[in-house]
Amino acid sequence: MNYLIIAFKIIVSLSILNVWLIQNRKETRWRGGNASTLLEEFETYGLTKTMCYIVGFFKVIFSILLLVSIWFPKLNKLAALGLAFLLIGSVAMHFKIKDPLLKSFPAALFLILCLFIAFM
Repeated sequence: MNYLIIAFKIIVSLSILNVWLIQNRKETRWRGGNASTLLEEFETYGLTKTMCYIVGFFKVIFSILLLVSIWFPKLNKLAALGLAFLLIGSVAMHFKIKDPLLKSFPAALFLILCLFIAFM
């Protein structure tokens, strides 16, 4: 089970870091509405540029902490639940703008994985 948790931590962390640090200006099929960048996606949700930077800061920090928690388990709950909280917001924003269910799939999957990580 320990290796499974470590794998989930790596998958979630690297995926979120990829979205926020590498793919943030690229179009993906998961973006809300018809947005082609993260900033456009936040505008689509009715959120400000400042909110995008705040959410991004915390997603990157919690993702890094989730990776670090592999070696420092005391960070596990903080990182996993912090990400889970933000991912609930991600899923909610997709519902708010009535996106097709498939667009919220990555956020919903990572939410479930974070809750699994936090409570196992």
